[in-house]
Amino acid sequence: MVEIKNVIGNSPAYRAGILPADILLSINNQEIHDVLDYMFYAAETSIVIEVLRNGEKLRFNIRKDEYDDIGLESETFLMDSKQSCRNKCVFCFIDQMPPNMRETLYFKDDDARLSFLQGNYVTLTNLEQSDIDRIIKMKLNINVSVHTTNPDLRVRMMNNRFAGEKLRYIYQLAENGIKLNCQIVCCPELNDGNELRRSLKDLGGLMPNISSMAVVPVGLTKFREGLFPLKTFTPEKAAETIDIISEFQEVFLEKFGTRTVFPSDEFFLIAGREIPPMEYYEDFPQYENGVGMVRSLIDEFEKALEIAEWDGGKRHISIASGYSAYETIKSLAEMAEKYFPLLKCDVYRIRNDFFGETITVTGLITGQDLIAQLKGKNLGDNLLISDSMLMRDNEIFLDDLTVKDVENALNVKVRSVPNDGYELLDAIMGITY
Repeated sequence: MVEIKNVIGNSPAYRAGILPADILLSINNQEIHDVLDYMFYAAETSIVIEVLRNGEKLRFNIRKDEYDDIGLESETFLMDSKQSCRNKCVFCFIDQMPPNMRETLYFKDDDARLSFLQGNYVTLTNLEQSDIDRIIKMKLNINVSVHTTNPDLRVRMMNNRFAGEKLRYIYQLAENGIKLNCQIVCCPELNDGNELRRSLKDLGGLMPNISSMAVVPVGLTKFREGLFPLKTFTPEKAAETIDIISEFQEVFLEKFGTRTVFPSDEFFLIAGREIPPMEYYEDFPQYENGVGMVRSLIDEFEKALEIAEWDGGKRHISIASGYSAYETIKSLAEMAEKYFPLLKCDVYRIRNDFFGETITVTGLITGQDLIAQLKGKNLGDNLLISDSMLMRDNEIFLDDLTVKDVENALNVKVRSVPNDGYELLDAIMGITY
C-alpha cells in the first residue's frame, strides 16, 4: 500500500478522479509496495487502479499511452523508506567519518531499487529470494558490490554472517539474463593478490551477463580507532594489482571482445604509471567509479586547447587539487600557459587534514582545508575547485562550509568545475555561458 500525496494536474489519474490521501492498493490486481511496482505495472496502456478512500475500496479504469506516467506521487521518491545497510564492512567509509557531522552523512544506503534507478551499488545482503524473483521478473539491471567471491572472506569483510551465502544471488541473477556491473573495494593483504584473481575468475565465468567490473583501492581516514586494521596501497602493491587485472583483461578481450574489468584511476596514480589511452576504457562503463576520469579529462582538455580562441588580456587564476590528481592538473595548467602567454595558472596541492593525509582524492577536500592552506595567498581572479567537493545540487562542502564561506575567507571568487576538459579550459579562460 502506498499513500498518495499528490495527483498531478490533468494526468490520467487526475482525470480518472483519484485524489490525494487515497491509498494505492493495486494496479491490474498487482499489489503496489513501492516505486518499482508502480512503474512496472503502470506501464501498460489499459490499467485498473484500486485505491482505499475513507475505508472504501474504489476502482478506476485508465487508458493511456504505453509507459506514460499516470500521475501519482508519494511522500518519497521510492514510495517507501530507504533500505539501510545491514553490514559493517571493514573498509566502510561511513564508519571512518569524524563525529558531529550532519546526520545524512552517516546513513548507509543498500537499496536495490536505487541501484536500478540511480546506479547505486548494493551488496544484496538485505534481499530475500522474493526480491531476487522480482528483479528477474522486471528485468532490472543492477550494480553489485561484490568485494570477493570467497564466501568466508566476504563474511569476514562485511561482518555479516549471511554475506557469503548471498553470493548465490549474483549467480542467479546473471544466469537469468540480468546484466550486472560489479565493484570490488580492494584491501591490501585481504582481498587482493590471489583472492582478487579468484574473484575475477569467478565473475568472469558469468560473462557476458557481467557487463563490467571496477576494482577500487580502499580509502582510509584518520578516524579508525577500534576498527579493523587495514593498510593503504603502496606503489608496489598498486602496480601488482594493475598487473593482475591486466591478466584477466587479456583473457576477456580475446574471449568476449571486451576488457570488462578495470582498475580505477587511483591505482595508476599510486603506482606512478601512465594513464592508459582512451581506447583502453572502451565505452567507459565504470566512469562513475573513477575509471577513466583522468584520461577523459586530459583528452578533452587537449582537444579544447586545439580549438580555443582567446584574445583576453592578462589573467591569473588558481586551482585547488587533491594530492592524487595534482600532477595531472598541474600539467594541464602548464599546457594552457604555453598556449596563452598572458595566462598565469597556479595549482595548489591541498593536504586533507580533515579526513587525514591518507585521503588524497580531490572530491573529499573540505572548505576548512581550502581556507587553512590558501589563506593569504594571491589566488588571482578566480579559485577553481572540482564540483566533486560539493554536495550534489548545492554549494556545500562535506564540513558544512559553503562556497560563499570560502570566498569570504579567501577574498576570491570560487568557481566549481565538473570533470570535463572543455569546461575546465573555459573556467581557466574565464568564459561563462
